[in-house]
Amino acid sequence: MKKKQQYEQVILVGVQTKESDDQFRESLNELQALVENAGGEVVGELTQKRDQIDTKTFIGSGKLTELSYLTDELAASTVVFNQQLSPSHTRNIQEVVDAKVIDRTQVILDIFALRARSKEGQLQVQLAQLEYMLPRLVGQGENMSRLGAGIGTRGPGESKLETDRRHITAQMTDIRRELQKITDHRQRNRQHRSESGVIQIGLIGYTNAGKSTVLNALTDARTYEADALFATLDPLTRELELPSGAQATMTDTVGFIQDLPTTLIEAFKSTIEEARGADMLLHVIDAAQPNIQTRERTVRELLEQLEMDDIPVLYVYNKADMIEDVNFTAESYPSVVISARREEDINYILREIEAFLQEEFTYYEAQIEPSRGDILARLRQETIMVGQVFNEETRQYDVAGYTKPEGYWDTQLNG
Repeated sequence: MKKKQQYEQVILVGVQTKESDDQFRESLNELQALVENAGGEVVGELTQKRDQIDTKTFIGSGKLTELSYLTDELAASTVVFNQQLSPSHTRNIQEVVDAKVIDRTQVILDIFALRARSKEGQLQVQLAQLEYMLPRLVGQGENMSRLGAGIGTRGPGESKLETDRRHITAQMTDIRRELQKITDHRQRNRQHRSESGVIQIGLIGYTNAGKSTVLNALTDARTYEADALFATLDPLTRELELPSGAQATMTDTVGFIQDLPTTLIEAFKSTIEEARGADMLLHVIDAAQPNIQTRERTVRELLEQLEMDDIPVLYVYNKADMIEDVNFTAESYPSVVISARREEDINYILREIEAFLQEEFTYYEAQIEPSRGDILARLRQETIMVGQVFNEETRQYDVAGYTKPEGYWDTQLNG
């Protein structure tokens, strides 16, 4: 007989300041999904409208007392705040509330710790957790004693977090050194792909938008698919053949999310950077979600922070088979509306990707000697070739197509 899984009993706390009611509710719903993905069960919720958060206790003394009673009444073991708490906030709340007190950032870090599979992913999670916890070690007192297990504690572990600052700082330095080695290796691989002329496509999007499903459908990559937040953490690059026969690589990346912690953006920069050298980005959007504009805006803002907003983007509105709004129209351009589960849609998006690249690439015409079959083969694989005719007069092949601007073939053929 299987042992029934035990879930942490969690109370959510949110303070609405400048957000609209819809934005605030969506953010809390997302927090609930995060908590459930981390192994918690939401048993209660406490919300408050304020002009600004309370400098001492975040929610004010009256609400804090109410939270204390609610925690006791529901026998909750964990309280999760929707915004990031300062060390003093946590300390002051902990004096009143008899439960583990964590925030949205810690839950996200926790899920990352659960999902990371590669050495790089695990190192990046550990670095982000240490960076987050380091300023919070002093004066944690009662709360530290409660951080023994469960949500917000996976990764470095309690024993490491209770060691002195010097040891933690040295540990962070070692992790950064290891990550730099991996980053340098990735950079060499990207450089090699760039020099080879291979077309590079990056997959980005809000978490759980269906990026891994799109990758699987386009490349038969057999990546992990799940209806879960941050199902994919480690970057994955696979080969893809376009309708013209051109070969491309497609790289899946970690899903974006509202209020992604700054430390996490920094720690995962090298993962996102795998798509930095892309010739185009596919921004996958869950078209069945309400208020998708907020999620699109979040991804755009994070791309700006990552200095990747100059890469051409094709918007892919996924999960068309689940859209309830019969009048749905895509708001971003250029875009396609598909279901990654339908084969005809996959053929359609492949054609659209190639047409999009033709718009971005440089047109070329060239004459190739019949003896240079190797050149013809490379042009078919590394450019979007749209014409190849043997010219009886010149006894050469007249070829035409599109290639990366200022790339290898642009220099060779148009330089």
